[in-house]
Amino acid sequence: MSGLRLFGRLARSLPLRPVVRIPERWKYTQHQGVKGIRNRKSFFEAQMQAGQRSEDNEDLEHEERASSGNQADMRFLDDRAYDEVAGGAMRITRDIASSQQVLILQPYVKWAAKRQSSTSIDVRPEDQLEEASALIHSLPNWQVARALKVPLESLEKKTLFGSGKLVELKELVAELRQERQLTCVFVSKGTLSFAQKRFLEAEFRLPVMDRYSVVIQILRLHATSAEAKLQVAMAELPYIWAQAKDASVTQTRRQGYALTDLQKEILRTRERKLRAELDRVRRQRQLLRQKRKQQNYPIVAVVGYTNAGKTSLIKALTVEDALQPRNQLFATLDVTAHAGCLPCNLQVIYMDTVGFMSDLPTGLFECFVATLEDAMLADVIVHVQDLSHPCHAAQRNHVEATLRSLAFNVANGDSTTSQLPPIINVYNKCDLVASKAQSSSDPVHHISARAQTGLEPLLDDIEQQILNATGRRKLQMRVPSGGPEMAWLYKNAAVVETIADEENPERLMMHVVISQRTLDQFKRQFCR
Repeated sequence: MSGLRLFGRLARSLPLRPVVRIPERWKYTQHQGVKGIRNRKSFFEAQMQAGQRSEDNEDLEHEERASSGNQADMRFLDDRAYDEVAGGAMRITRDIASSQQVLILQPYVKWAAKRQSSTSIDVRPEDQLEEASALIHSLPNWQVARALKVPLESLEKKTLFGSGKLVELKELVAELRQERQLTCVFVSKGTLSFAQKRFLEAEFRLPVMDRYSVVIQILRLHATSAEAKLQVAMAELPYIWAQAKDASVTQTRRQGYALTDLQKEILRTRERKLRAELDRVRRQRQLLRQKRKQQNYPIVAVVGYTNAGKTSLIKALTVEDALQPRNQLFATLDVTAHAGCLPCNLQVIYMDTVGFMSDLPTGLFECFVATLEDAMLADVIVHVQDLSHPCHAAQRNHVEATLRSLAFNVANGDSTTSQLPPIINVYNKCDLVASKAQSSSDPVHHISARAQTGLEPLLDDIEQQILNATGRRKLQMRVPSGGPEMAWLYKNAAVVETIADEENPERLMMHVVISQRTLDQFKRQFCR
């Protein structure tokens, strides 16, 4: 018998040894104390956290398997017949790489600046035009050929613009088509009616887009996960149905603009499948929330206007290198969880959320309610605001109003249970403004997530709000050194500090953060 065959038989006869995965390194908080105490603390922490990581890895593997299964179930999203309907209604395309030269028109009512409502404080046409330009710059290979403000008497006219202004705009479009090869006109208005869009396209002889359709194009670009793609696809349908309704009212079916019966059936079938998938996502989110609740992790939801610096703040608080903030609108579409640690050594979870934007129908963000529920049901909300933005007051009002609306929807219309969690207001990017502009009578935190300034007072505030919201408190407990009480506290409570007991060398003084329920469990098990 050859040596190779003998080696193969011998290898098969040996018992198989299990493959042991080495967990990734865990960062510890350094504590003062004698060397022996520090070693025991690291030992108990390592045991406790290794068990937690194994459970977390199982959850992640379960989510990855569910996500991979969803990819096969979501093939219905790639539907050419639907793409034709969506392209005709919204003038959007899946070919993001194609270059576009865009003319931006920012309409505004002439006298609106003198009669601004409470929901549009300090919003000037110049600021709206700047935000419209930022939307276009968020799309690769899209360039702004020209951007200008257009004063109007009303935004509801069928032609939108007056006859004289329309002539000027047609001349400008003709000029830009020769100079820059203009390909699209962006009217920065929440939604254009079907009649307005068709009239302007006939006059300009170019595709016309509104804010809703441009935002959908950006969301399509940034939607990478199965969950985000489902929500973006659902957000497209209300707009298409509204355009179809306007088309039927204007009686243009004979012109081939209204939806056919087959196209309507395509939309109904797609909407039915999307609702079923989103209901499944919602149930899965509920299971994950229950899992976190069982593990007793406090939740901190980070919300704010788009591009206010939410992801940058989470990265600064968690020191998570994998997070890569981007200076783009709607860069974050998925609600993602990130582990962090408070000054009292209590572990919390920061939830990153999709950003908000004004002058968009609430229905667009209601399609993200399956993931925004995590923010509504958090223990504390951190509202990040861009202090350097000229409209940060208006943005703050818009986010707060949207949060109240979402909380009402999450509570199924019950006003008694639609109360928001405690909100901590944070003014970010304070390094970009003068010190005088940072003065405020409101209880807010002035920080710079990029420069990592002002984070310590913010963490202290988050810690205090978490302790109040979750019923936890700080206690000092005397336990036997190296005993089961010590191991139990490391596993079930947040240990702030461990020091030797000067009166009894066989005991330790442990400063812990613990909930009343956990304290009762400790008493039942160890205090006889």
